[in-house]
Amino acid sequence: MSAEIICVGTEMLLGDILNSNAQYLAQQLAQLGIPHYYQTVVGDNPERLKEVIEIAASRVQILIFTGGLGPTPDDLTCETIADFFGVPLIERADIVEDIAEKFAQRGRIMSANNRKQALIPQGAEILPNPTGTAPGIIWQPRPGLTIFTFPGVPSEMYRMWTETAVPFLKSQGWGKEIIYSHSLRFWGIGESALAEKVAPYFNLTNPTVAPYAGKGEVRLRISAKATDATTAEALIAPIEKQLREIAGLDYYGIDNDTLAAVVGNLLRSAGATLSVAESCTGGGLGQMLTEISGSSDYFWGGVIAYDNSVKVGLLGVNPEDLEEFGAVSAIVAEQMAIGVKNRLSTTWGLSITGIAGPTGATETKPVGLVYIGLAGPGNEVISFEHRFGTIRGRSLIRYVSANTALDHLRRHLLTS
Repeated sequence: MSAEIICVGTEMLLGDILNSNAQYLAQQLAQLGIPHYYQTVVGDNPERLKEVIEIAASRVQILIFTGGLGPTPDDLTCETIADFFGVPLIERADIVEDIAEKFAQRGRIMSANNRKQALIPQGAEILPNPTGTAPGIIWQPRPGLTIFTFPGVPSEMYRMWTETAVPFLKSQGWGKEIIYSHSLRFWGIGESALAEKVAPYFNLTNPTVAPYAGKGEVRLRISAKATDATTAEALIAPIEKQLREIAGLDYYGIDNDTLAAVVGNLLRSAGATLSVAESCTGGGLGQMLTEISGSSDYFWGGVIAYDNSVKVGLLGVNPEDLEEFGAVSAIVAEQMAIGVKNRLSTTWGLSITGIAGPTGATETKPVGLVYIGLAGPGNEVISFEHRFGTIRGRSLIRYVSANTALDHLRRHLLTS
């Protein structure tokens, strides 16, 4: 038994809106232990929608539609489904009454075209919409196939799913098992290198392990199928422990952890403080740190030293070194880190200087060249060179630079 998600709307195919409904439903199906192997996005075209229904209905037992339930001519989901199964549409007086009442509550009169939303396939049950005008349906057009329809508005769909669809699925015996997952997060190692280290784990069946990469980090998702979360956790725990041991310092957190939060906890535990000096990231590092509630316990502030005069005047960078080596250099990164640490009297100083592009590069200093400086207790200072490349683009270079700086500090806090 499996489900398929079918999202209807030409606006998604054009890229005008993000298809967050599919992600939400996929997560919800996993929580119910209902596998799904296909997602489809189809435009507002009845013939193409029928083609999608024909394929999906031949391979799954649950079809979940979102979108196409509005009052306009291009909202064709319900009538196309009914036509495909050879069933007439029936106007439901109770739906008309509900829509009219909702308009009245807003001080408006229901438009004539809204009556279209009261048409549902004969034999289908209403899936109530407490907030919007478009109800959904729960329908079993033939044995072994159940259809759900939801409006495309995410907030309406979420409530309809939790209040009506989930209880119905459970009443039918679905959802007796759950698919429970943890995501282990890694920084400073590539997807292929990590995959090579943990390759045998990809052959597991319960739990399963799968790699994901994006925006500079790699994740390993461990998923277990079980009757409850406690049993699933027991299946996941030993595999998680083994993967963390294999990865060593490349592992930094789990699920919703961020490098900024992990570093913050380490600083707090050590009773240490941090200040930052930023050039190419323009405050992005400080923003990451201050997104964490309570970061004032350990983060004291920073300097955005974009112009060289600020590097010299506020951070004490030697102008002769700037002249000889340039702002994007190891020696300048180190002096920036020492300067902000001493200026703000913190335990640690962290700096970033680089070329985020697309302009500013030279033959010897390409776009993506970044230096990170780290000054610690006793004026110990070290720098790190990174070449992030031009393909990432300016925003991603800045993002990866800030996180890489945090990762260097994390590793030093764990090993010092």
